[in-house]
Amino acid sequence: MFKPDYLDMSKLINSTKIARLFNAVEDSGGTIRFVGGAVRDTLAGLSGFDLDLATDLSPDELAEACQNNGLKTVPLGLKIDSIGVIIDDRILRVSSLRKGNKKNKRYSDFDYTDDWSADASKRDLTINAVYADLRGNIFDYYNGIEDLEKGIVRFIGSAEDRIKEDYLRIMRFFRFYSIFSKTPINQEALQACVKLKDGLRSIAIERVRDELFKLLVTPQVTETMRIIYDNDILGFFLPKSEHLDALWRLTKLVADAKYEGNFLRRLFVLYQPNSSQAENIANILRFTKKQRENFVRWAKIEITPENITTSAARLKFIYRYGKQFTIDKILLSVAIYQKQAININEILKDVENSVVPVFPVRGKDIVNKGISDDNKIGNTLNKLEQMWIDSNFNLTREEMLNII
Repeated sequence: MFKPDYLDMSKLINSTKIARLFNAVEDSGGTIRFVGGAVRDTLAGLSGFDLDLATDLSPDELAEACQNNGLKTVPLGLKIDSIGVIIDDRILRVSSLRKGNKKNKRYSDFDYTDDWSADASKRDLTINAVYADLRGNIFDYYNGIEDLEKGIVRFIGSAEDRIKEDYLRIMRFFRFYSIFSKTPINQEALQACVKLKDGLRSIAIERVRDELFKLLVTPQVTETMRIIYDNDILGFFLPKSEHLDALWRLTKLVADAKYEGNFLRRLFVLYQPNSSQAENIANILRFTKKQRENFVRWAKIEITPENITTSAARLKFIYRYGKQFTIDKILLSVAIYQKQAININEILKDVENSVVPVFPVRGKDIVNKGISDDNKIGNTLNKLEQMWIDSNFNLTREEMLNII
């Protein structure tokens, strides 16, 4: 399907320099188009997407065309079908059209083609196989625009064939279903995902984890995770959660507070782990050091909604653990304990605007009072700090020095 002047390109790109890339390809006798998420999300009115492009030049021909026009290129790891082209200090991924995988080769080792329809047939979902040129003309080979408008998420051709090309497409299907669906889940796609779910075991756990994290911050995550759990899609590394209701409450709280979704919070509320369970999940999913620290601290440090009803109680928590940790724990606790805090947004705003107290006594103050033993200095500071906290931070420096 060809739709002339269909896309408002000002919503897709904000730089005129990208025309240099299009001119470079066209000067070499080739064609280049935007494809995938950038086109799909622009049509859906979304923002914040990465720009991906496709060309009927081979990678070597594309590199030569860029070089001849003064454009710098960079390799993109093992993706030998793609080249990174630097425009405005950004790396744009440009893939050469492909018609299939070479037999007994890696997924990234392709047979190249100049047939745009053949390239589209090897993409995963119909909504991801829509192309656009620099003039806003749309090339839609599998009715992706119609599916996008109707909220239908389905594979191109045989769902099983598309999944077998890359088993991670199982997770991508559920992610895009959660973002774009307006209809019940496509049964052919779901049955293929269930039948081939063991193929996910052959995928590096980091890739599966990253897709899960992306899924967790999508709009219809609760219903989508329910389908995933009911069909045991992730059973090989994550158990079924019994707390989907808490996930729904958390997503609503976050939306009402106008915060961005946080995949780690949502994973935590799904499993509500103790500290050892949190460590286990962190190990299975190979969290970063920072992710592990946050996840385990949420499990170790308890806070109930009743503990944060007063500004004084919140300030003590903020002093000990910081603003962001306090916000996270408030959201998690309200979702977990099913507390409908009427003033939750006011509480969160109060945390954001709080001025964190600074303990006014230092070790040298203790030394000046005639205490020189290191252990006694530390113990004295700890006792004074606790007295200061218990006074709601009202004890003055002079009063504490007198206590010493």
